[in-house]
Amino acid sequence: MLDIDPLHFCVAFGPMAAYLLLLGGVNLSSRPFLTDGARDTAALGIGVLGFAIVGPMELFLPEPTAFHLGALVWVLLLVLYSLGLTLCVLLMRPRLVIYNIHPDQVRPLLAELVPQLDREARWAGQCLIMPSLGIQLHVELFGAMRNAQLVAAGPQQSYEGWRKLELEMSRALKRTRSVRNPYGVSLVVVSVAMMLALGALMVGDPETVVHSLRETLRMAPAVK
Repeated sequence: MLDIDPLHFCVAFGPMAAYLLLLGGVNLSSRPFLTDGARDTAALGIGVLGFAIVGPMELFLPEPTAFHLGALVWVLLLVLYSLGLTLCVLLMRPRLVIYNIHPDQVRPLLAELVPQLDREARWAGQCLIMPSLGIQLHVELFGAMRNAQLVAAGPQQSYEGWRKLELEMSRALKRTRSVRNPYGVSLVVVSVAMMLALGALMVGDPETVVHSLRETLRMAPAVK
C-alpha cells in the first residue's frame, strides 16, 4: 500500500486546488473575464507554490541554516520564491488574457474598439499595429479552452498604451455576453474533489500531520 504523507500531499495540491476552483469559477461566468499577463502568471505561480515547497525547496533545504534558524528558514525560502516570481512577471512582455470568450467574438470586439483608440491602427494577418499607442500585438485564440490572448509582438512596447487598451477592453467586455464554458464545470468538480480528499487526509491522521509538520519546520518534538 502506498504510504502518503498527508501534510506534504496537502501542501502540494492545496494551492493547485484553489487555483483550479478560481479558474473554474471564471469560466462559468456569463461574461468574459479580462486580466493582464502579470496577474495571470502570478496566480499560476501561487497555484504551483505547493509543488515548489515539497519539491525543490525541501530537497535543497540548507540544513545548517535550518538548524540555526528553525522555521524561519521557510520564511526566507518563500520570500526567495516570491522575488523569483516577481522577477519573471516583470521580465515578461505585456499580455492580456480573456477567459470565457468564443474565438469568433474576439475579432469583432477588436474591430469595434481599436478605431476608437488609434485611427492609424492596421492589421497584418493576426498581428495588430497601433502606432499612436505604441503597441504591436498578435492574437492567439484557444477555441477548446474558450479563451484568447493578446500578446506583445516585439520588445518595443508602451506600457501606458497597454494599460489604456486594457481599460477600454474591460469596459467593452462588460457589455459582452458569453455562454458559460462547460470546461469550467470539470475544473470545479476536480478542485472540490481534491479539497475533500485533502481534508479527509488531514482529519484522518492528525498525529502524522503534527509529526510531519514538526519535522518540516525543524521543531523539537513535544516533551511528554
